[in-house]
Amino acid sequence: MQQQKLLAAILCAVTPLAYAANNDALDEIVVTATRIAQPLEQTLSSTSIITREDIQNSQAADVATVLRGVAGVELSQSGGMGKTTSIYLRGSEPTQVLVLLDGVRINSATNGTTSIQDLMLDQIERIEVVRGNVSSVYGSEAIGGVVQIFTKKGRGAPRFNASAGVGSLGTQRAAAGFGGAVDNTDFNLQVSSFKTDGVSALNPALKPNANPSADGYRNNSVSANVSHAFNTDHSMSASIFNSLGDNQYDNAFGLVTDVNSNTQKLNKVAIAADDHFTDSWLSHLQYAQGVDEYHDYLNGLPKTTSLFRTTNQQLTWQNTLQLSNTGQLLLGAENLVQNVDSDVAYAVTQRTVNSLFAGYTGNYGSHQVQTNLRQDQNSQYDTANTGLLGYGYAFDAAWRATASYSTAFRAPTFNALYYPGSGNVNLKPEQARNTEVGLHYGMKNLHVDAVYFDNRTQDLIVWAPPTYLPANISQARIDGVELSYAGQFDDTGVKATLTSQHARDENTGKTLDRRAKFHSSLALTQKFGTWQVGGEWLNSDERMDGTNTLGGYNVLNLTAAYALNKELKLALRADNLTDQNDATTYGYNPLGRTLFVSLSYQQQ
Repeated sequence: MQQQKLLAAILCAVTPLAYAANNDALDEIVVTATRIAQPLEQTLSSTSIITREDIQNSQAADVATVLRGVAGVELSQSGGMGKTTSIYLRGSEPTQVLVLLDGVRINSATNGTTSIQDLMLDQIERIEVVRGNVSSVYGSEAIGGVVQIFTKKGRGAPRFNASAGVGSLGTQRAAAGFGGAVDNTDFNLQVSSFKTDGVSALNPALKPNANPSADGYRNNSVSANVSHAFNTDHSMSASIFNSLGDNQYDNAFGLVTDVNSNTQKLNKVAIAADDHFTDSWLSHLQYAQGVDEYHDYLNGLPKTTSLFRTTNQQLTWQNTLQLSNTGQLLLGAENLVQNVDSDVAYAVTQRTVNSLFAGYTGNYGSHQVQTNLRQDQNSQYDTANTGLLGYGYAFDAAWRATASYSTAFRAPTFNALYYPGSGNVNLKPEQARNTEVGLHYGMKNLHVDAVYFDNRTQDLIVWAPPTYLPANISQARIDGVELSYAGQFDDTGVKATLTSQHARDENTGKTLDRRAKFHSSLALTQKFGTWQVGGEWLNSDERMDGTNTLGGYNVLNLTAAYALNKELKLALRADNLTDQNDATTYGYNPLGRTLFVSLSYQQQ
């Protein structure tokens, strides 16, 4: 394992020297770090982008698969495709990672997470991942960072696309779409279907009561959006998204003959107006509704507690003002109403959060400044004030150093507060402060980032023995170093990440569950005429899961694509070639070695 660590460190260190390129794809514009569009090289928060090209090259089916290769990201999954999946970003809790779909919350207010296992990549244009606290930008849940997922938009001449494929474990996948621009109107429509027989979610050697039959998964998704520009200063847009996942799973506490299943619906509807009221004032007004709806079944019948439905109604007014050639001011207000509908008798089923936020980003020669302030008035708690102060210094056109300090909070979930028999109405919101310093190298062709981070959370909410009831612990601390690289040399692409972290309970010194002290990745792509091949290596140390140990792993994935002509492409993805046991939750089975072949069409 020490040799593997050394190899990964060497790769991260020498790759920038070996590859110098000319690829405008790395000169990306991001919006998630500050809510203001800015070049990736100017962000003071550690940010990664998964582009549409990255998604196409990966041949992956779901969001979770492509997130595994992002710096600082660890996942836990209760079995194969479609099973409950949680994000640990820089060692933070899954409830401390805010997931947005086109800027809209689609999370569950009862368990506090977003069902990313039900987000299929056929609908997705790009993903931005901001690591580290941005609570002063987005409010509660952003202690560990933000994952923002953008659905496909229309651009260029209207074109049709379609794809279909088959693979191991009875996997079938199909998608089709049509989108583009006509005069001043952009539009896009995408539909997709996915099915797999899967594997038995639970390992019967570790969980004897598990039903040994395979646990399958189906997903049907649709997304649509339209945008119309009335003139150069005023436009309106509307979008919808719907995902329906039908999943089978195992219950270790039931009968071996039990058939457990659930359905998970994710919906988003949004309408927005963008207006340049003056040359220096851009207004963005959006009303949106995001829904997470879960139904649970036993042997085909609804369970006693079957329905958990969260509706997030979100009204946002955001204003960006260009103060000068060097600075931009962000001013906004937001109203969030979360409603819970369930056959569980929660004592409270609604909360309202009214927020004001402001930010400033400025560039003064070699100096960069970012400040953010936010106030959230939560109907269940007192007012929460959070802030961020960041500074960057550019040594030259490529090298710069950054530093930031920020504060954060997270309100407890409805389950933690009000679930009958286990809720604790005396819970306090989590409070956090985050410090990080970084050294960065950035050009159009490559990015290299080295960041030290230190996140300290007071009143962390845990379900601790012997009662396993939610309670606040005094403090948890996560500190570590994160290295990442992305570069392109002609037809050769390289990405590498390495994270060394220590996530622990400061009171007991115990390492927090499902966090490896070391994990890394390396991805290579190479074009040969009409061929493109790629390889991905994922490495992780062992992790604790309660009193049990999850073993470390080295996973190798391969991809290949052949362009039959300008419109048709034949592709292959082979996962876990060495058949490693890369289980991320104790007692659950990973998929093992799999193969998937697809044919795609993109009208020219």
